[in-house]
Amino acid sequence: MEDGEPGPGGKAVEVAPSDDPDASESATTKVPLEEIRRYVGVYNAIREAYVDPVDDKALMHSAIRGLLLDLDPHSAYLERPDAEAFDEGTTGAYDGIGVEVMQLPDGKLRVIAPIDDTPADKAGIKAGDTIVAVDGKPLVPSDNDGPGPLRGKPGTAVRLTILRDGADKPLDIEVQRQTIRVASVRGRMLEPGYGYVRIAAFQVDSAADFQRVLARLQREAGGKLQGLVLDLRSNPGGLLTSAVQIADDLLERGKIVSTRGRAPISEAEFSATPGDRLAGAPVVVLVDAGSASASEVLAGALHDNKRARVVGSRTFGKGSVQTVLPLDNGDSVKLTTARYYTPSGKSIQARGIEPDVVLKPENANASAASEFAEVLLPGHLRGDEEDDRAGARAGDVLDGEAPIAAALAELKKQVAGAAVTQRR
Repeated sequence: MEDGEPGPGGKAVEVAPSDDPDASESATTKVPLEEIRRYVGVYNAIREAYVDPVDDKALMHSAIRGLLLDLDPHSAYLERPDAEAFDEGTTGAYDGIGVEVMQLPDGKLRVIAPIDDTPADKAGIKAGDTIVAVDGKPLVPSDNDGPGPLRGKPGTAVRLTILRDGADKPLDIEVQRQTIRVASVRGRMLEPGYGYVRIAAFQVDSAADFQRVLARLQREAGGKLQGLVLDLRSNPGGLLTSAVQIADDLLERGKIVSTRGRAPISEAEFSATPGDRLAGAPVVVLVDAGSASASEVLAGALHDNKRARVVGSRTFGKGSVQTVLPLDNGDSVKLTTARYYTPSGKSIQARGIEPDVVLKPENANASAASEFAEVLLPGHLRGDEEDDRAGARAGDVLDGEAPIAAALAELKKQVAGAAVTQRR
């Protein structure tokens, strides 16, 4: 219930200083007193009557975790080690297996995407997999307290039990932990004049790395690229600022993304500054069901500004902003505070980005369709333009080189079309 919202009987009750030690510091805060009494009653009942003694700190932690867990799948209470681990993810250096996961209400972990060239990727873990047990022990919500079951000392092994769409039975996959140092951007020439840049995640240095890789490809092309394939498949997101900077590098003008929330601090709009590093050369963005959050922002910005064609499959649909709010004790609250909107004003949340050219997996059994999308997560934040049928059209995970070849073919069409236009 919101602060100041009417409680039972239609009346919002301001808690007296004797009931709320911080009331003198927050004189305008109004709390529904009946709800507080109900909470205290349940709390005391557990302390007095539960079959085993329950530590007050553990009970309060469970209450806080449950409070945030019921909001949406991305809000969470982060104890100090979790908050530090969250920060590590933006720098690309930590000890683990190299996979982006989301905790489900029952404690299981849904894989958003394995990170390129990490132990998880090499072991064959795929976007859409659900980790149900670690070292033979079924996962429960409390297993994800602290660093979580996938982190650990480099060189140690962890055995994951995984449910995969299309598999007849659970899979057991052993993965060796190591220090993960993610090179988030890499590139190569596909053909003379045609460059390829893969962005695996958006980290602190991703925008600078993109500029460096793009400059190298331009030198290899003799000074100018005819076109670029930008691969965002199974990119789980990361820092919004890095995605915005990369969009700015490819746009001459126009909006990039806006965020809207209840708090004024959540309202923001980002626009491009003059200077397109490709000088207008065509771009094709490659996406799939594992493309989430900041990668959807980048794809949406380039698409809505008619700067790029989007090829692949419908993206994940994670169009919400999480803000990490530090607490006095060193812990933090990761809270969903806003929704992302593309330049055309469309919400990404629970809908995703729909490609101009739809691709299907080579192996139909490898598809994670109908199982892997934000809209299918229990308790997901509803999108402004959420399609109730979107879950039936959830995207596919597109592995391998075939999607790159399809993107290159589409890119050549754009180059040919641009050449015809210039001749006219």
